[in-house]
Amino acid sequence: MSSVVLSRPWLATLAIFCLFIGVWQFATTQPQPARAKDSDYARLVGPGAGVQKSPLPSPVDVADRAVELGRAFFEHKNPNNLGLAWHIMYSMGRVAAGFMLAMVVAIPLGFLLGLVPFLGKALNPFIQILKPISPLAWMPLALFTLKDSGAAMIFIIFICAVWPMLINTAAGAAAVRTEWTNVSRVFGLRPMEHVRNVVLPASVPMILTGVRVSIGVAWFVIVAAEMVGAQSGIGYFIWNEWNNLQISSMIVAVLLIGVVGLLLDLGLKKIGDLLSYRE
Repeated sequence: MSSVVLSRPWLATLAIFCLFIGVWQFATTQPQPARAKDSDYARLVGPGAGVQKSPLPSPVDVADRAVELGRAFFEHKNPNNLGLAWHIMYSMGRVAAGFMLAMVVAIPLGFLLGLVPFLGKALNPFIQILKPISPLAWMPLALFTLKDSGAAMIFIIFICAVWPMLINTAAGAAAVRTEWTNVSRVFGLRPMEHVRNVVLPASVPMILTGVRVSIGVAWFVIVAAEMVGAQSGIGYFIWNEWNNLQISSMIVAVLLIGVVGLLLDLGLKKIGDLLSYRE
């Protein structure tokens, strides 16, 4: 039995998932003690009033709400009543814009920093200072400067997604094997030919790692940004459902964010496997 489980990791994944759902269901269906301020009400109502339902919805409640949201997934009656599909598309559009800007800046600059060590050392202090700044710290400044919430959110995605790609690209370009560089010199390759034929293929695994990290950062940053300055998007949807005390809807949206993030990562991993150079 143990050998079967070890050869099929998905069985362990399924078991952990079932255990999690079971614990969640048990925890949310157990009677909760009533608060002390409700004691007068409990005396009036009688037995059974001393307990109350858990404020956290059970897996069954979340599943029922997921079915309801799924039926209205593509609903677009008016801008204030959008289905989840439209919120995801708005979020993905903002992520794509900020992410592509980050890629256009990070990859060429990363190659330059990796191939010119002096420049890399000169700019490294600025990178290390800017890299850990929270996206929410940038948001007020971006809104004040750009005067547009959409542009501000794209800037936030850009400024948070650029660093993993930049650092990984620079590391990949700087770590090209010495023997490959020597072969390039023997063949007399010009600088651009050297970058295109030697540095780029050798750096692809590191670049793709940075890209995967960046898309993950961009996807969770957009949720926070949309809670602050948007009227659409998955982050706005979660904040709006919180204001309406629709906790089940919030959990459905959170799970959907995770699924979309997983699909993005798997897609980039597949692209990386196709592009990576194999000796």
